[in-house]
Amino acid sequence: MFSTYDVIVVGAGHAGCEAAAAAANMGSKVLLVTMNLQTIAQMSCNPAMGGIAKGQIVREIDAMGGYSGIVTDATMIQFRMLNKSKGPAMWSPRAQSDRILFSQKWREMLEQTPNLDFYQDMVNGLLVKDGQCFGVITGMGHEIKAKAVVLTNGTFLNGIIHIGEKRFGGGRVAEKAATGITEQLVELGFESDRLKTGTPPRVDGRSLDYSKMEEQKGDDEISGFSFSPVSKIKARQQKSCWITYTNQTVHDILKTGFDRSPMYAGRIEGVGPRYCPSIEDKINRFAERDRHQIFVEPEGWNTVEIYVNGFSTSLPEEVQFEALRMIPGFEAAKMFRPGYAIEYDYFPPTQLNYSLETKRIEHLFFAGQINGTTGYEEAACQGLIAGMNAHLTSQNKAPFILKRSDAYIGVLIDDLISKGTEEPYRMFTSRAEFRTLLRQDNADLRLTEKSYMSGLASEERMKALEEKRSSVNNILNIINSLYIDPQDINPFLQNIPTAPITQKQKAAQLLLRPGINLTDLQTALPKLTEALQNDKPEAIEQAEIQIKYNIYIEKEKELVSKMSKLEDLMIPENFNYSGISALSTEARQKFIRVKPRTLGQASRISGVNPSDVQILMVYMGR
Repeated sequence: MFSTYDVIVVGAGHAGCEAAAAAANMGSKVLLVTMNLQTIAQMSCNPAMGGIAKGQIVREIDAMGGYSGIVTDATMIQFRMLNKSKGPAMWSPRAQSDRILFSQKWREMLEQTPNLDFYQDMVNGLLVKDGQCFGVITGMGHEIKAKAVVLTNGTFLNGIIHIGEKRFGGGRVAEKAATGITEQLVELGFESDRLKTGTPPRVDGRSLDYSKMEEQKGDDEISGFSFSPVSKIKARQQKSCWITYTNQTVHDILKTGFDRSPMYAGRIEGVGPRYCPSIEDKINRFAERDRHQIFVEPEGWNTVEIYVNGFSTSLPEEVQFEALRMIPGFEAAKMFRPGYAIEYDYFPPTQLNYSLETKRIEHLFFAGQINGTTGYEEAACQGLIAGMNAHLTSQNKAPFILKRSDAYIGVLIDDLISKGTEEPYRMFTSRAEFRTLLRQDNADLRLTEKSYMSGLASEERMKALEEKRSSVNNILNIINSLYIDPQDINPFLQNIPTAPITQKQKAAQLLLRPGINLTDLQTALPKLTEALQNDKPEAIEQAEIQIKYNIYIEKEKELVSKMSKLEDLMIPENFNYSGISALSTEARQKFIRVKPRTLGQASRISGVNPSDVQILMVYMGR
């Protein structure tokens, strides 16, 4: 019934979809196995993609030829570029999506991807021999062989759902948990643990009073996520989100359910996400605050269902309902379904290589929440990298690795592998030391060629990149060589207002002034508009950013160059850390556990001091 595949991907969430698409588009024969073909790329929690740092990740996925950006652009109902008041290193795209259309579009794109087959079944075992994985065993007893396997099990591994004192197995509401894989991997020597996440209640939008809330509209200009031309909604068509707040009455009602909360009663063993806490966790940890923000987010064009962002909870259903009705605008709210918590198995990611292949079993890859991350974007980018490397492994080729200075994706993977995580990992811009280089606007300039050389990004994408590079260079040449006369520009400068110029100045010098952008200069100088008439807006924006922030960009490049020296110093395999008595006990234990590949990675392991790295360097020199 089944032939042998190059790559089998287990699970069809965001990680699984990107993994399957990447491997198939690189030429592998791929099988995507999922327990339910109707829930491919389900937005299990909030109906949104992107946000601070997460938006950069989606842009990076798109730049390399992944599908998340295209799907989001095609199904968005609202778009906002966050942090526009700050520098471009902090700009982060975010979109509300139509939950149903998002899943449909993903399935449509996967079904149009050559080399990709689908099968609906539970995978409850792996085929492993001599330290290599060569296939899977399904719940219906099928043994399906492959050269590489990618596990993207999400929250389904021994998942347990909690609502107050109610507790039942499941990987998502109304969907059963996956069993067997954890137990087998533990027998093979893997370390596993438990994590927790949660979701808020969904309510009937017709029952809400929006006049008591603050309206949050989308941007007047929709730039989107994909570097490819994707048909998007017009700005005027966007649906609004809304903001309201909890109050002391809401908090007091919620507290009445604490004695029946699975979290406080000790029924939940897993650690929850620090940066996306439940509402009960918020009022417990931040007792001094008398209100918390609630985002009221529509789930799509043709549904009245509303996602109550900021009200994640696992309290008893009746407590949730009573508290909800005390929130301004929710006085007559009707609840579609209650919020719940879910705990599930994960495998500490220090057990992985940078390719996301496991250290213990060759040709076996982990991606997504199985590695301890939270969020669609974090999962999707891991799926992309795991899918690419599963293909490359099946072809006996070198892995595709991104460094911290290459991408937020590189930061995420390095954090997971070097530091591990004991709580659901979420990406922030503060985690990246090179965020001036890792902007959302230049993801294609950073990554498309790398991906193209590895066989994923298409010829079409590469051609578009070359055209953009050429256009940016052309604009930079014009801006750096164009001299502006005082009489041509001073009336404009006085209106801003900023100091007039007394002699000819290059356009690039004027651009360095706060409050002046290239669009303004084009308005004031018709000859500049004429010179740039064939250049696209994204190329003009890119050139402007490079001019304005050149000094900061160059400083970060110098830092990358210095740090790369440590990254190039490889630590021999099977290095004997136990024999170095001068190392601190913690550093020795961490080195033995993580097995860092370079001195750079060793220096980033939590608990390792600079002196430990120096000692290691000395012994390597010996």
